[in-house]
Formats: sequence, C-alpha cells, structure tokens
Amino acid sequence: MQTSRMGRRQGNVDRATLTRAIRYLGRYRWQAIIPYLFLIIATLAQLMVPRMLGNIIDAVTQGTIANAIVPRLDTIPSEILDQILDGLGITEAQLVFNAENAERILITSAVAILIFAVVRGLFAFLQTFTAERNSQIVAFDMRNELFAKIQGLSFSYHDRNQTGQLMIRATDDVEKVRLFIGQGLLMAVGAIILLTGTLLILFSTNVRLTLIALPILPIALVLFMFFGSRLGPLFLEIQKRLDKVNTILQENLSGIKVVKAFTREKSEERKFDGAADDLMDQNIYIARFFSILFPFVILVASLGQALVLYFGGRQIIAGTLTLGQWQEFSLYLVFLFIPAAQLGMIITQMSQASASSTRIFEILDVENEVTDKPEAVSLPEVEGRVKFDNVTFRYFSSSDPVLSNVNIDIEPGQTVALLGATGSGKSTIINLLPRFYDPSEGSITIDDLDLRDVKLDSLRSQIGIVLQETTLFAGSIRENIAFGRPDASDEEIESAAKAAATHEEIISFPDGYDTHVGERGTTLSGGQKQRIAIARALLLNPRILILDDSTSSVDLVTEAKIQSALDSLMEGRTSFVIAQRISTVMNADQILVLDKGQIAARGNHEELLEDNEIYADIYSSQLIGDMDDSELIEPGFIGG
Repeated sequence: MQTSRMGRRQGNVDRATLTRAIRYLGRYRWQAIIPYLFLIIATLAQLMVPRMLGNIIDAVTQGTIANAIVPRLDTIPSEILDQILDGLGITEAQLVFNAENAERILITSAVAILIFAVVRGLFAFLQTFTAERNSQIVAFDMRNELFAKIQGLSFSYHDRNQTGQLMIRATDDVEKVRLFIGQGLLMAVGAIILLTGTLLILFSTNVRLTLIALPILPIALVLFMFFGSRLGPLFLEIQKRLDKVNTILQENLSGIKVVKAFTREKSEERKFDGAADDLMDQNIYIARFFSILFPFVILVASLGQALVLYFGGRQIIAGTLTLGQWQEFSLYLVFLFIPAAQLGMIITQMSQASASSTRIFEILDVENEVTDKPEAVSLPEVEGRVKFDNVTFRYFSSSDPVLSNVNIDIEPGQTVALLGATGSGKSTIINLLPRFYDPSEGSITIDDLDLRDVKLDSLRSQIGIVLQETTLFAGSIRENIAFGRPDASDEEIESAAKAAATHEEIISFPDGYDTHVGERGTTLSGGQKQRIAIARALLLNPRILILDDSTSSVDLVTEAKIQSALDSLMEGRTSFVIAQRISTVMNADQILVLDKGQIAARGNHEELLEDNEIYADIYSSQLIGDMDDSELIEPGFIGG
C-alpha cells in the first residue's frame, strides 16, 4: 500500500503540452473555427428560451387577471379600480392590453421556443460533428507523427523502452487528447459563452437578485480548481499502470508458445492480475475523489437556488417582480450553474489529456542519437571499401565498452567472417555499419566517407541485412520478399528466392508466393523464415551484405545449398558474416576472432588454423560435431 500511495503522489504533468496538442488545430484554421461558430449560434438560441418562457407565464397570469377585471370595468367604482391598478402596478390601458393580447403573446412565445429549439438542435449537431471531425484529424496527425518518430528513433531508444509502453502512447494517450479536443475543449468554450451570456442577461434584468446569487459561483469554481489541480498526477499514474498492463499482455501474446511450453499460464495470469489490480485500484481512487467533489457542487448550487427562491419571493410579494420574471431568472440561474456542473467533465478530460499529452510529447521531443547532419550528403553507389578506425562503443554511455579500439580494413568485394563467444561484440560491429548505433569513439568509413557525414537512407539502401532474429510481417510471402523493394517484378522476387534456396519450397505451397505467413511468420518453420529473409535482402542487390548467423536455423543440407548460393552472390560484394559454424566461413578473405570486445586474432582459415589456438580448438570441436551430424542426414532429405 505504501508503494501505491507514493505512486499517487508522484507525477510530473506538464500542462503546457496540452496547449501544444491544441495547436494542432491551427493547421486547419478555418475548419477549426467552424464548430465554435455553430456553438455560439446554439448557445444564443438556448439563452432565448427562458425569456420566452417568462413571457408565457406573465401572459397567462396577467391575462387571467385582466380577463377577470376588464369585462367589469364599467361597473367598478373608479376609487376601487384605482386601488386595484395600483396593487397590480399597471395602468388601465395596460390592463386592457393584457386582456386583448394574452393569447397572441402565448402563441408567439410558444412558436419562438419551438424555433429556438430547432435552431439549437441543428447547430448543436453541427458543432458536435465538426468538432469530432477536427479531433479525428488531429489524432490522425498525432498518431502519424508518433509512428514516424518511433520508426526514426535509434536502436538505443528502443533498447531502453518497452513495446507495450509505446503502443499505449500511440493509441490510448492519443485518444484521450482527441476526446478533450473534440469534446472537452468545445464544452469549455461553450461553458464560458453560456456563463458570460447568462451573467449579462441577469444583470440587465435584476441586479439585486443577481448580486445575491453571484457569490455562489466563485465557490464552485474554486472547488473545481482545487480538485482539478490534483487530478493530473492521478491520471498520469493511471497511464503508467496501463503501460504495465499492456506490456505484460504484449509480451505474453508474443511469447505464447514459450508460456505454454513451460506451463507458465497460471504464473502469467497472476502477473497480469496484479497489474490489472493496480490499475483498478487507481481508477477506484479517482472515483472516490469525484464522489467527494460532486456532492459539494450540488450543495453549492442548491444553496444558490434557495437564496434566489427566498429573495425572489420577497420581490414578488413586494410587487417589484412578476411571476414570469421570477421563473425566467430561476432558469437563467440554472444556466449559470450548468457550466459549473460541466466543469467536472471538462476537468476530468483536461487532466487526462494533460497527462497523455505529456507522455506523447516525451516521445516527440526525444533527441535521436542517430540522425542526419544538416550538411549530410547522399552516399553515391559504393565500391565497398569499409574501415573501422579505433572504434570503441558503449551502450547508454556506460563505463564498460562493448567494443574497444577495433580496427578493421576491408577491400571491396572481400568477405569478412566474425567469430567469437556470445557477448564478444560480433553483433555490435554489424549494428554499427548501417548506423543503428554510432561509435562512442573512433570512426567508420565506406569508400573513405565517414558514415556520420552521409544520409541514413542512402547508406542503408546499399546494405542488405539478414539478422539473427528473423522478422516477417503479416502478409504474403511475395510481400515479405519484396519488403525492401515493393515495386519488384515477379521474376526478380523468384530469382531472389532461388538464390536463397527457397523457391522450390514456396511453389509447393497451395498458394505459392501468395501464401500468407501469419503474424511474425508463425506458419513457417525457422529455416523457412530465415531463407525468406535472405531472399528479402538479396532482392535489394546490395553492394554490402550483412549475414548475422543467417544459416543458424537450417539443417546441414539446406545450409550447404544456401551457402553455395551465397558464395556466388557475395562475389564482388563486401560481405560481413557472423557464424557459429566455422564450416560456413572457411572461404572468407578475413576471419576476425573477437574476445571481450577486442579482436583477438585475424587472418584467413589456414593462417588462423596454424597460428591461433582458440580458432584451432573451435575448428576441431565443430569438425567432429559436423561429422556426427552428417551420419544422421538421409539422402535427399531437406529440412527447415
């Protein structure tokens, strides 16, 4: 419970970010103004109704009295008639007018009320529709900017942040901002217009009664301001807890096979239940908060109504206020407290939107660690000369380097193999080449151009990558192979598939290249996914190839076929190959043996086999293992 209370008190909501979100409407200036014009018309129509209702009541009451007196005017003594007129506060002419025009005033006012109701209903619909349309446009822009920003952020940002958190900010947080812009903001402006218009009417009709009721309004406003100032951090905490729920859900669904394989369903259910319970606890806490607020507001509004009833009644008795005027004033007083009542919803949406906009702009304001320099140039078609010059790299600026003083010099068309234990720095080297990260120290050049001086798109478009963790997207095999070149012809796609030794397998499927692979390629085996990923990279016809253990998920026969295709394809291209099996890199021009972020040895296969004990031991152990495996392979068997 202590942690829960601390979570409620903590939170840093920047309300200025909500103003930034609202400024998105400025991109559509005239379109953004339209709902507020409709709002003004609807509010003016609403303000006219109490006046018409007051006229109806006065017409009925005064007409009833006049119709009872006028037929007897000739029989009433003048002295008594004068006393009656003085008591009513009118002249004989007014009495006759009331008798003759009561029905006309009644009909006119009723028709006016109907007209104002139609006008208000029509323009209320138009204001709601146009405001909702504008809010959807703002949400569209904001989501697109968020997605583009997240796509453009460097790997280091994604290393530090969970996928579930980013998903919530692009969905739920944007939706809360949209709701405020489409509803809360319109409601707030409407409340100000209604409040201002009502006060002007009240002061113009009965100053004394207005001054009696007016002090109640600031009390209600202070209450809402007090509660509203405390809601922002509470809603920020809700979003953080929602992040946790979504992260657990996303990780569980992504790893559902692992969860089932290790029979961890109950454990995962308990974890999700705990996160959901924390979220529910925070929502209940806020509900309790509001359950205290609204009774106070109702009490204040009731107090104002009681004061008007009492002092208005006294004015009626004194003859300074008609029954219709008193009813009119009572209705306008309701209009005075409608904005106060709406403030509850306004403040709720505003607090939620403030918390969510803070989280949205936290992402949009992140400074990307890997960006194009203002003076960056497009990388021309490269020959493939690659050089690492005293490269040192640290993750998150930590004190322990992952790579330390690495020097690599590769001529165009050479193949470089990287060997080493897990954590030795192999993957870091290939992640630096396409600038997924930038070196902490030193430089990397291609054709003597520093990678930090060229545009990212032009760099990465000339590098074909097959990562160790194969990722396919929901869609067809054809779409996945053509992911880097959507305009590729069928012939080019099939040629890349043949080079990756997967064409025959693809055409054996009922739908061939139009076979859908499922989410993350779940309908394919690991080997099938890896070969499709290789075909995807080959279709780019890159000058530089990066193969991160790209044959790790296939059997020896399939590996041999892929390796044969890759050997011919890598000819004339600069290639970086990470492999666990020495058999796949024996023909490399350079083999780099890495140990703890440093190059422990370099050379070709024969040189290392003769001079490096670590390499010789790896070769010997793998050679024996491969011989044992080959005995298990049946002739003609191809697996994945």
